[in-house]
Amino acid sequence: MGKERTIFVCQKCGSQAPRWLGRCPDCGEWGSLVEERIAQAVLSPVGPGSMGGKAAQPLSIAEIETTGEDRMKTQMNEFDRVLGGGFVPGSIVLVGGDPGIGKSTLILQSLDRMAGAGFPILYVTGEESLRQVKMRAERLGAGSSGLHLLAETCLERIIEAGEKMNPRVMAVDSIQTVFSESLTSAPGSLSQVREVAGRLMYFSKASGITTLIVGHVTKEGAIAGPKALEHIVDAVLYFEGDRGHAYRILRSVKNRFGSVSEIGVFEMREDGLQEIVNPSELFLSERPKESSGSVVVSSVEGSRPLLVELQALVCPTSFGLPRRTSIGVDYNRVSLLVAVLEKKVGLHLSDKDIFVNVAGGISIDEPAVDLGVISAVASSSMDKPIDPHTIIIGEVGLGGEVRAVRFAETRAKEGARLGFTRCLIPEGNKKKMKPMEGMEITGVATIAGALDLIF
Repeated sequence: MGKERTIFVCQKCGSQAPRWLGRCPDCGEWGSLVEERIAQAVLSPVGPGSMGGKAAQPLSIAEIETTGEDRMKTQMNEFDRVLGGGFVPGSIVLVGGDPGIGKSTLILQSLDRMAGAGFPILYVTGEESLRQVKMRAERLGAGSSGLHLLAETCLERIIEAGEKMNPRVMAVDSIQTVFSESLTSAPGSLSQVREVAGRLMYFSKASGITTLIVGHVTKEGAIAGPKALEHIVDAVLYFEGDRGHAYRILRSVKNRFGSVSEIGVFEMREDGLQEIVNPSELFLSERPKESSGSVVVSSVEGSRPLLVELQALVCPTSFGLPRRTSIGVDYNRVSLLVAVLEKKVGLHLSDKDIFVNVAGGISIDEPAVDLGVISAVASSSMDKPIDPHTIIIGEVGLGGEVRAVRFAETRAKEGARLGFTRCLIPEGNKKKMKPMEGMEITGVATIAGALDLIF
């Protein structure tokens, strides 16, 4: 194996240092360097371009043949949407998220459905015994004979089992528990996680087996999570959600075989995850009709328009410094929009506490909801409700202008489908849109003009 050497690895950014430092020289984090021992001579795995130890030769791109293999459907439409249509043979996919959010449930349900469709599947568990996985599978109603289980944490034995069985899909849950015998560091350490992920990648490319890796992301930002592996894998999916809500969002942040920013929506129930076919209708099901500070906005996630309720509460502050709190919307963006509202409309908010929330426990990170935030804050401040059949779309600039957004027509059509009759959009989008049956499209150029039309 060779002599061992000691390095110090930053648990936040993954950078290495030959000696311990109080502060990471790359990311500036204090106390993040942790000692790890690794072997100097490690057998290099075979790369995807040099199978069987043969040296890779350069080829003209015109000479390379593509097979055009069909994707493997997971039998879960929301999962397939995020993947871009299903699994690509030989790809490696990372599913990350907070511990206990439902990653193992999602993987087990989808693999069981694939096994029921005739695909041989191997599920490798490093955190649970076979009996525990069987109990969870029974609770989820999963029991296809094509689903094979393996309780193992040694990478070399996992690859050996994969070579013998030759499944179409192999899942490793989770990568924090798997170790390679070629390294002496503990499982879950940065060197082990990268070595295991790299070896699994080469195995997938050489064998054509699709590999699913499950990784945890902690609030402390431990490096043994997806952030250390994003450059290795083909696709990175994050499973997000608030434990206080039943809804879960599967979000694509990297996908070499499909579009990014796609989302799949699920509801966590006692018998597992249930797909949400119409998330907009679900998020708006409990919306109050005549309440001030409530507005419906449209956000586009990937290719899917989502209508969600955005709420604001404005009340006099009890302290010298007013509070600004936002849940589901970027805090700095809310502060900026409140300042624009004060400056360009003259609404006095400097002595008011302002709370902004996106109902349903989801997060919105696009500027197309800016006008909705301003409308909700103004509605709560003046205690005047907004017409419940109106949706509001638009980005707001520092000059108080309402700027055009992408997919304006798609957003408006989604509103019309759900029974909304009026849509406020930027004037720049209004000029390019055709009349829409059942929907009154109104263009606005400034936030002052928008508020005049709303109230």
